[in-house]
Amino acid sequence: MNDELISEFLSYLELDLNYSNNTINSYDNDLKRFENYFKNKNILKLNVNDLLKFVSSLKDLSPASVSHMISTLKTFYSYYIKIDKIKVNPTDALKSPKLGLHLPEYLTEDEIDKLLDIEVTDPFSARNKAILELMYATGLRISEVISLEFKNIDMEECIVRVMGKGSKERIVPINDYALNALNTYIEEYRPLMIKKEVNNYIFLNNHGKQMTRQGVFKMIKQECLKKGINKDISPHTIRHTFATHLLLNGADLRIIQELLGHSDISTTQIYTHLTNEELYNDYKKYFPRD
Repeated sequence: MNDELISEFLSYLELDLNYSNNTINSYDNDLKRFENYFKNKNILKLNVNDLLKFVSSLKDLSPASVSHMISTLKTFYSYYIKIDKIKVNPTDALKSPKLGLHLPEYLTEDEIDKLLDIEVTDPFSARNKAILELMYATGLRISEVISLEFKNIDMEECIVRVMGKGSKERIVPINDYALNALNTYIEEYRPLMIKKEVNNYIFLNNHGKQMTRQGVFKMIKQECLKKGINKDISPHTIRHTFATHLLLNGADLRIIQELLGHSDISTTQIYTHLTNEELYNDYKKYFPRD
């Protein structure tokens, strides 16, 4: 019974709301834990006290993860209110924990220069350099990078067309460094990576197939290790670095919002906190009478 309810809800997220696979998977993971907690109970018949007990059981999760769980449950029950399967929403009394301001990690200009300084000697070094140059030049999400096909990149116009969250297309310019790295990889090295199965994805793994998120994560970790960059770096760190460097060098927040594909300017405003912190640190460091 509960499996069917969750399956119907996930289909609604996919077909009606057009959510990405990653988002749907995160909802699915939350609801599996929720379902497992109540086992044989019909989750549409739970009351506020049941849900409060469940939330209080999430002691192993961070405040952000608890907040995400509550958001999942609110969306789940709102759907069943909407289609008249229930009359009362048991999540109305649930409140998310207060989250402290989390400033995303980013690389300094020296660190990003080190990371991008890759000597191209084989297909993998050419591919890795092309990926990292492209990510830093455009701020693309990892899912957007591995999904890129030849039709998405216009070398003459120096742009990449990205299908972002909510199937919204945006156009992002590419700089010469990224274009040169892409050209080298595509023209000279990518053909050497093709196996029996031919596809149009730009970035291929050692089997000649589309690169995975895990593959890009692993590659970035390895490059950081080689360069002695002692930070917990992920693909999203490079996206943060792209946005932060733009803002520190005078770019307008609205432009950064468009380039990142944020639907709400408030999402982009986190970077103003980063630059404010940078200003404060510089003040403390350089002001003679501090």
